[in-house]
Amino acid sequence: MATVPAVTASSSSFLSSPSFPLKASTTSHRRREGRVSVNVRCVSSPPAVDTSYKTNVPRNANMAKLQAGYLFPEIARRRAAHLLKYPDAKIISLGIGDTTEPIPDVITNAMAERAHALSTIDGYSGYGAEQGEKKLRSAIAATYYADLGIEDSDIFVSDGAKCDISRLQVLFGSNVTIAVQDPSYPAYVDSSVIMGQTGLYQQDVQKYGNIEYMRCSPENGFFPDLSTVPRTDIIFFCSPNNPTGAAASRDQLTKLVKFAKDNGSIIVYDSAYAMYISDDSPKSIFEIPGAKEVAIETASFSKYAGFTGVRLGWTVVPNELLFSDGHPVAKDFNRIVCTCFNGASNISQAGGLACLSPEGLKAMHDVVGFYKENTGIIVDTFTSLGFNVYGGNNAPYVWVHFPGRSSWDVFAEILEKADVVTTPGSGFGPGGEGFVRVSAFGHRDNIIEAARRLKQLYK
Repeated sequence: MATVPAVTASSSSFLSSPSFPLKASTTSHRRREGRVSVNVRCVSSPPAVDTSYKTNVPRNANMAKLQAGYLFPEIARRRAAHLLKYPDAKIISLGIGDTTEPIPDVITNAMAERAHALSTIDGYSGYGAEQGEKKLRSAIAATYYADLGIEDSDIFVSDGAKCDISRLQVLFGSNVTIAVQDPSYPAYVDSSVIMGQTGLYQQDVQKYGNIEYMRCSPENGFFPDLSTVPRTDIIFFCSPNNPTGAAASRDQLTKLVKFAKDNGSIIVYDSAYAMYISDDSPKSIFEIPGAKEVAIETASFSKYAGFTGVRLGWTVVPNELLFSDGHPVAKDFNRIVCTCFNGASNISQAGGLACLSPEGLKAMHDVVGFYKENTGIIVDTFTSLGFNVYGGNNAPYVWVHFPGRSSWDVFAEILEKADVVTTPGSGFGPGGEGFVRVSAFGHRDNIIEAARRLKQLYK
């Protein structure tokens, strides 16, 4: 049998070729039927020269602090990977809080009418007021803030509460300190990181430096022990809470307002799920005396009218709210809005006005009622299986405890074995470890089928 002298080659080129399996640094590959044997000595090659063009603009160093992907895109990535592995899987998504039911006709008809009017001379309109159309601002004030002393001039109509949270971060700047509920909606923390308000991520405790994490757990009724919370400039607070579904009581919010006042802090109060409240919990922070001097409130039509794609919300900044130098916060926010935003779509605002008509309000309550029936099915499912279950009463989210287990492991187990997408609690902060959030947004048939699969998995 003939042999061929040793061949020197780049290890990377041979490793990529299935014809040359390698072992250690020298490999003999024996061919069948008397073919030649090739001895290959692999030597390291210089690293490939990166020929891509780079600018001289440095990356925003704060972006490098962010951990992995944003929670919900990461869930979508894992869902897609599951489908690649199991292409015939019938996945039911109870993860991201996206609405599923059609927008009521009374609302879409108003948007369609406004859209058609834009094709006429008399009905066309271009840029509107950055703060929103006066009719809509007045309707929001009358519907949600009647007798609370909120004027239409305090209301800024926007393309959604999440967008306004980022605009508020621009308003506050990079030199403020913040506190968040733990667990809480990740946009508060991530937008703070991007703005440069935080320190580095501390892997051992799964927290960012310079953020105060206010632990909210079943043991404290999902309301932080304010006596242990140090002063911060800004306090992000969501009620009903995403992800736990807990709604703060009047007594609790009274304590929060007093805490902010004693410390000279500003509360950013996220009320995106207020219409889901079934008990006597306040639907607005401004129901609490003194709140107008220390609070901003964000809200949205997304989870009431199915506007997650239409995009329409609002933020209330009372004239009474002042910075430390006495300057009105509303004046600076107005400048931010006028600089960074051209106003919400006029078609969306027509839909918002229809939402607040008597017929629109009834339709929204019907939609909210439908999702709350879904929460009842989910709560009953996990309760019957022996789990400790929270939320669901005042919010479209159910918070399920899996003690001693990793949230991502539970997420993976439910996806792998039941083809159901949930949300790992640890994605909302370290206080969410050991929990998963289950969304009630879904078609009824899917909710019932998901309940059947979960019972089969954990029976």
